[in-house]
Amino acid sequence: MKVALVTGASSGIGYETAKLLAKKDYCVYAASRNVENMQALRAYHVKVIQLDLTKPNLIESAVKHILNAEGRLDILVNNAGYGSYGAVEDVTIDEARKQFEVNLFGLSELTKAFIPSMRNQGLGKIINISSVGGRTPNYFGSWYHASKYALEGYSESLRLELSDFGIDVIVIEPGGIKTNWGPITAQHLTDSSKGSIYEVKAQQMAQSMAKQDQSGLLSHPSVVAKTIIKSIESKHAKPRYVVGMAAKPIILLHALLPIKLFNWILKKQITN
Repeated sequence: MKVALVTGASSGIGYETAKLLAKKDYCVYAASRNVENMQALRAYHVKVIQLDLTKPNLIESAVKHILNAEGRLDILVNNAGYGSYGAVEDVTIDEARKQFEVNLFGLSELTKAFIPSMRNQGLGKIINISSVGGRTPNYFGSWYHASKYALEGYSESLRLELSDFGIDVIVIEPGGIKTNWGPITAQHLTDSSKGSIYEVKAQQMAQSMAKQDQSGLLSHPSVVAKTIIKSIESKHAKPRYVVGMAAKPIILLHALLPIKLFNWILKKQITN
């Protein structure tokens, strides 16, 4: 039985992925800061552990627990992350560092800790959950998008490093997904812009994000979970998968349109 660890599994994509892996008879560990929100996963025989990627002691504890109990890890789904929107002038450097600490540095420390085990067994799959925001910009999203662009480059290089050891690195790029990401990110934007020169436009952007979240057009997290399973079970997995509402059109438009036109479209959306 293959062993999998899914981070950020208290809701959304991580929760659905852990559940689907368990239904397909993987030995699944679900990790999150909020253990209480993962209790329902126990009904699927998922093993729940606490993990905060900003705390090295919890990373070390989680790795030791899994390797001591199972002797291996075959699949690591790096899903934990969050969005922090706000104008560069309005976001503190501490918040910017936290964005990178969770979305990149903590992810890397967890990955690094499991690489020797995967190398020794001669196989493994590391699934990094990025975003269309890892290939396209957005208004007031400088630090979040910078962290996801960085994750894309990190993943591409890591794939090269590990390719000789039977370890694959796969990137998943979700578009519009119905999760807590939107409301949390909109709240960050609202809070950071209070009293700022950017407040009016930031509030418009936050309202636009709220409308999108309530539109009923966003894809269900299970759509991403199924793509993750597909990448895991494929003998010849793609380096990256684009999935979810508007994901492919956004990436295509960014690739084809002049930068100024693409940016104009992004700014125009928040006033409509």
